[in-house]
Parts: sequence; C-alpha cells; structure tokens
Amino acid sequence: MSAGTSPAPPSGELTGLLLSRIRDVPDHPKPGVVFKDITPLLADPAAFAALTDALAGLCAELGATKVVGLEARGFILAAPVAVRAGVGFVPVRKAGKLPGATLAQGYDLEYGSAEIEIHAEDLGADDRVLVIDDVLATGGTAEASVHLLRRSGAHIAGVAVLMELGFLAGRGRVEAALGGAPLRALISV
Repeated sequence: MSAGTSPAPPSGELTGLLLSRIRDVPDHPKPGVVFKDITPLLADPAAFAALTDALAGLCAELGATKVVGLEARGFILAAPVAVRAGVGFVPVRKAGKLPGATLAQGYDLEYGSAEIEIHAEDLGADDRVLVIDDVLATGGTAEASVHLLRRSGAHIAGVAVLMELGFLAGRGRVEAALGGAPLRALISV
C-alpha cells in the first residue's frame, strides 16, 4: 500500500460493506434478469477505497507487475488498483478499439461470438499479470483473456473479481484456463 492509504477492513466487514453498496435491479437488461449495479459502490468513497485496497493487497500478495482490466467495468476497478499497487495497467478491449498492432482472442458467447484485444507490445515475458473484472458470470471473457495474455508471453498471477455469480458456473471454466493460478472473488452470490 502506498502512503496515505488505510488497510482494508477485515474480510467479513469488507464483504458486508461491498454487498451493502451493490443494488439489485430487477428485469434489466431483460425480463427475468436481476442486474447487479455497482454504481452505488463506486459513488461511496469509503467502499470504493476499501475495494481498491483489497485488490491492491491481492496484487502485492501474488507478485503482480501489471494489472489487466477487462472492458468495460473492469477498467473502473483495475486502474485505481494499479495506481495503488504501484504497477502498470493494461486494458483488454473489444476488437477494433485499439490502434496499432494487437493480439486478439476470439471466444464463444451464448448466442454468437466475440473477440478481445491488447496492444502487442504492452506485455512480455517479464510480466506477472493480475486480471481484474467486476463480475464473473459464465467465465467466457475471463477465460479468453487468460489465453490472450499467455499468448503475449506474460505469466498469469491470477484473476480477481468483485463478485462471482456462482449459479452461472463460470468458475470451473476460468480455473481450467488458469492452470493452478488463483481465482479470487471478494463476494460470491
């Protein structure tokens, strides 16, 4: 932790604080879906700082030299973690959003496919990467990012998410891709 930061609250307190700031929005984006809205958490400076501190602590624990944020809400969480941990930040973007030479990774969605990219020069063999996203659902994007980052030559320190939606069973898919590196969720629902 850098100067001027306070330690993250103990695990149970952190979970309670984070859960109290996540709002359920029924029937969004379609009927039957309960959307987990993290904007109240982001608007609360104490809760956002506690989340950032917890993820920065994990970054230090795993020896990460870079933090990767997955588009789009992963950017919001990962960038301040990188600053707090004193390491670099690398965005994983949807295809076609980055200028210059990129590495790409396609993956299947429930109805179709998608592709993500990073700048080809942003990571190398000396990097240990912590991947950060807001939610682990089915695991497709996180799994694809692990494959993409390995192709860049980087080592995967782990994947961390604010919240895991356990009923969507994405954990197994991501853990298989990680090959022993940890997958950490601060909250599981």
